[in-house]
Amino acid sequence: MSRRGAPYDDEVSELPASVRLALWMTASWRGDLGTTEALGRAFPDLDHVAGDLGRLDVWRDLGERALFVALPRPGDISRMPRGSAAATAHAADAGECVFVAGIGGVLVPTLTEFGPEGDTGVRADWTAYEADPLPRHRMEMLDLREIERELMTRLREHTARFEEVGGHPWGDEARAEAQADLDTALWGIPPATPGRALRLMSLAANLARVAHRNAASTSLGSGGLDAGTAANRTRLLRELAADGDAALADATNVAVMTIAGWRPA
Repeated sequence: MSRRGAPYDDEVSELPASVRLALWMTASWRGDLGTTEALGRAFPDLDHVAGDLGRLDVWRDLGERALFVALPRPGDISRMPRGSAAATAHAADAGECVFVAGIGGVLVPTLTEFGPEGDTGVRADWTAYEADPLPRHRMEMLDLREIERELMTRLREHTARFEEVGGHPWGDEARAEAQADLDTALWGIPPATPGRALRLMSLAANLARVAHRNAASTSLGSGGLDAGTAANRTRLLRELAADGDAALADATNVAVMTIAGWRPA
């Protein structure tokens, strides 16, 4: 299954696996902890993590110090490095990947359930692909103020469009969830993660999660809405989710660069 259907419960992080791996592995590469411990910290909710994870130590040994994240989707792979058709298709289907910018390379997770009914576990299998390097300045040009400004502008635009097609897409409870403060204990964030980036990651991730959840809800078209209105609302929710994902990836990458020592906290 892709991360959109990942069976995280309410007691653990709902951050994409790639976001957590990018943060913890960058902390590992700067010497805060070893690879095995970093993987355990990144995925406390997963029962098995396997695949081409040896690539992480190879990248470190070749001098990489920052592991970046992209949250692509079919039709928009602009934030991930150029790679093979297999790499981009897998990442777009999974909705996430990590990559290194210096020498180039991508890791994409596949999340699946295993075990008998009533006693299932969740595993992540990571597949490595070659990819083109990205110029360091392309990542360093990311700015938290601009990321937040763009997200809030898009949110205002979506709110106006929701009003046009049939009102707000969620109630007070879901709205409060989207605006909730980040619980770092549940999210499992490295201590070195800068607070400003963390706050924006929280807003973006919660907006994206609520939008994804409501876009997938079969009840969205209930309450007397006609099929056209329901379809328009679902489309707007998916666009809002994509904007939240984009802001989450960009804010995470700012945090990654801070942890790596590329920019001040």
